[in-house]
Amino acid sequence: MISPGEGTFYGPKIDLHMTDVLGRSWQMGTIQLDYQMPVQFGLTYMGPDNREHSPVVIHRALLGSLERFLGILVEHYGGAFPFWLSPVQVRVIPVGEGHRDAADVLRERLDTEGYRVEVDERDDTLGKRIRDAELEKVPFVIVYGDRESDDALAVRERGGEQSTISLDDLLSRFGSLAAEADPA
Repeated sequence: MISPGEGTFYGPKIDLHMTDVLGRSWQMGTIQLDYQMPVQFGLTYMGPDNREHSPVVIHRALLGSLERFLGILVEHYGGAFPFWLSPVQVRVIPVGEGHRDAADVLRERLDTEGYRVEVDERDDTLGKRIRDAELEKVPFVIVYGDRESDDALAVRERGGEQSTISLDDLLSRFGSLAAEADPA
């Protein structure tokens, strides 16, 4: 791509651009050949012909690329990352203080299976804790009370869909969602 007016003044340059969800182009990284600066600094090397030559410097701009990529990724998903990418994949919310131990056992089981899980033991109302999980875009919320067990978990998916599902079926579902990240 020819980019008149760009800051390319050393020599040929390759830029990696990504387009965000709003259609804006962002430069992610660049590699550029520099024929000018070695001459400016008087840099030379002895070639196989036993004569001095000016080297070519390769500039690469990688710092900042990762941060830009992460910014575009967050913006693209609006913070609602796919299950496999979410920093917290599941939040367990015990209904009351008497359900905290069972919620911790469930968290340990899900953690053992390799999922990123938190237990919200705050003293806020159940509705507030569910709403906070939704605002934080946690993909799955499990509400754990008197009626819940490994055979019947109250699960709420991000966006509000609620169901009662067994732990085995839920783990199977998580496995298929996590597999979306690995195309192999």
